[in-house]
Amino acid sequence: MRHAFALISLIALVPLQPIRGATDPLARYSVVAIKPSSTSIYIGTISMTMPPFLRKNSVYSSTYSAKVFPYFFYNETGRIWIVIPDPDLGRIEQGATIDFTGSALSDSGEKRRVEGRATPTGPTSGKIRVRVFVTRRIALTYDTTYELKGTPRQASGLTPK
Repeated sequence: MRHAFALISLIALVPLQPIRGATDPLARYSVVAIKPSSTSIYIGTISMTMPPFLRKNSVYSSTYSAKVFPYFFYNETGRIWIVIPDPDLGRIEQGATIDFTGSALSDSGEKRRVEGRATPTGPTSGKIRVRVFVTRRIALTYDTTYELKGTPRQASGLTPK
């Protein structure tokens, strides 16, 4: 009995390997790169840059850096995440436009609502419009492009966290 318990405990500690030949049909959506973008404000601009988004379950997450010119004292960094369910990824694969929602959290603790629309222009790229709500009624709109980079191992220089 004691040996059986030890054997079961050992088996439980061995990491399970994925079944060979089984592939994730959504693996090509695991990493998405968003090109830097900017938007105009009253006598200024805000430039937004984000490293590639990594997908876990149906949530894409990344960090962001917003540079406000000429009001540098309003510069902001933080985390951003958007939710895109698997069925919506299937719609993108078929060339359909999708809407998404999400949130951003600045390093200073300010939470922002995020909405957007992704429109495929090819099998691995497309246009994206992101609206970041800085107040209930005021939103900053960024128009840019996205590119699917595949899995974190396939994307050059990326390592999953």
